Amino acid sequence: MFTTKLSEWTWSSVLIRIIISLVIGMIIGIDRGAKRRGGGARTTITVCLGATMVMLIEQYLEQLYPERLDISRIAAQVVSGVGFLGAGSILVSGHQIKGLTSAASIWTCACVGLAIGIGFIDGTILLTAFWLIGVHLTPYIEEKVYKYSRYMTLYIEVEDGKAITLVSRHLKNENCFIDTFQVDKPKAKGQHFQIVTTFKLPKGKNREDYQHSIRELKGVASMNEI
Repeated sequence: MFTTKLSEWTWSSVLIRIIISLVIGMIIGIDRGAKRRGGGARTTITVCLGATMVMLIEQYLEQLYPERLDISRIAAQVVSGVGFLGAGSILVSGHQIKGLTSAASIWTCACVGLAIGIGFIDGTILLTAFWLIGVHLTPYIEEKVYKYSRYMTLYIEVEDGKAITLVSRHLKNENCFIDTFQVDKPKAKGQHFQIVTTFKLPKGKNREDYQHSIRELKGVASMNEI
């Protein structure tokens, strides 16, 4: 049987739900970040806490206006509509995506604004405090976790198709688990092939030594870790 104790409208219940939202958002974000995927812990913390606030607002409205549930439709329109505003802060630069946390922050601010507008001040203060703590504390936790992560994403420029084969064969010979391996052809003469690959290093392999071994391959012009 699922417990309904945390669904009660009490100060302690709201506090526990916000804390759980922070922890779950952090776990999901760190898991994705360790695999070098988009949407790290700060983004997922912000989105998770924002979504939690929306549901708390719905319950708050039900407590205040049990016979006027249509008020929640306004909140739904704001939450969905503000996504277009957040999308404007997302930038794609080369092979990196920037602005996800900014977009999520805009969305969460909209949720907090709805809470303030309806008078849910206690929840607003709690969520904002935990959101700020999560966003500023998470980078230090991520740094410790990613230090031991065996996933790597490399951006490699090679001279020709033979070098692409050498890089792919090198990864396979070292028993690396290749997650993605994308190749972009040069758009003009004199430019290099571009490789973006995400893979998992086998146990016992040093990250710096392995990057050096790829740089030494014939035909590799440059390489950077993303």
